Amino acid sequence: MAEKGELLIALEQIEKDKKIKKEDILVVIENALVSAYKKHVGKNVNVEAKVNPELGEMTASVVKVVVKDVVNPLLEICVQDAKKFDQSVEIGTEVRIPLDTRDFSRIAAQTAKQVIVQKIRESERDSLFDEMKEKIGQIANGAIYRITNRNLIVDLGKTEAILPSSEQVFKEKFSVGQYIKAVIIKVEKSVKGSGVVLSRTSIELVKRLFELEVPEIYEKIVEIVNVVREPGVRTKITVLSHNPKVDPVGACVGVKGARVKPIIDELRGERIDLVSYSVDPAKYIASAMSPAKIVSVTTISEEEKKAEVLVTDDMLFLAIGKNGHNVRLAAKLTGWHIDVKSEGQKKQEGNERIEKQAEVFEKLEGFSERIIKMLVKAGITDVEKLSLLTTEYLITLPGIGHKTAEKIIEVAKNSIRK
Repeated sequence: MAEKGELLIALEQIEKDKKIKKEDILVVIENALVSAYKKHVGKNVNVEAKVNPELGEMTASVVKVVVKDVVNPLLEICVQDAKKFDQSVEIGTEVRIPLDTRDFSRIAAQTAKQVIVQKIRESERDSLFDEMKEKIGQIANGAIYRITNRNLIVDLGKTEAILPSSEQVFKEKFSVGQYIKAVIIKVEKSVKGSGVVLSRTSIELVKRLFELEVPEIYEKIVEIVNVVREPGVRTKITVLSHNPKVDPVGACVGVKGARVKPIIDELRGERIDLVSYSVDPAKYIASAMSPAKIVSVTTISEEEKKAEVLVTDDMLFLAIGKNGHNVRLAAKLTGWHIDVKSEGQKKQEGNERIEKQAEVFEKLEGFSERIIKMLVKAGITDVEKLSLLTTEYLITLPGIGHKTAEKIIEVAKNSIRK
């Protein structure tokens, strides 16, 4: 092994470059000395080795127990022989017999070198693991250098990463040598490296791309409230401005789409809907239904978060989206269950409801079609309730006089008596 000065200089250099403590390497060398000696004389020997941390000098000794009668000479020594090394020994104590390390220092040097190289590799792996773990959620740039079973192996420079087929967008195609951007979603320790896993389907990729392209988001002036995504199809992203002078959607789109276009290009044409956040559920839902134009939003149940969205007939397909993706993403984004209906559907439902309600009175004798329509239009659809109404109330309805009102109430009462 190296002389004392050279050894310490080498250890200090390793400590500086590889961030491995000198004390840890000294322990490795001491263990290597012990291992080398045991290979030299046999493993059933109790050996100690020390390296002076100040001088770098190596010493080794065999440790034996002082006994009256020696049974195992590898581990025991008689009192007379023990006193040659230490005059104060007694039966039951230990004595250390110095060894000439020159006899096995070469083997020790080779062993120590192998162990140190291994420790350096482990240290570098640990350091890389810690570095990459801090980058979870960030974008990584790299070149594809191998494709295995549709899994992409990406060269990130310091390490390699895998983009599994499950984290790839279904319509994207890649080739070896191509540079790609992906977000780091997982980092695991592995024998080969840091075990970095990438994703092109994660919503974090969309968030990071907007942070890169929109200074207001990076500076926290505009906040990304929520993102929902069907990779390769459409992304909806809610934004909120903390500065009343800054339009959040306009800031993200940029002049003539200059900011959002590079993001769409990076996502290979995936559609992006930017939605301005509102505390008013109706406004928020209407905005979330983009690109469809909404006629009205009715919040049916605040508690159950159910809403009905009304659109013109020509907007129905756009509002629902191909395979329902637009309304599905709007529901995920807002947290509301959204029922989309066209004006034609709404009118048809109204007519069917009136017809169903009219059936109650059609069974009664003495009610003309005109009177039935008038009652239903007024919201009167129950015979029992009709029988309890007064003529004064009924004559307030258009086209119903005093005699007609009396006749309506009489017919209703007679029907209940039957």
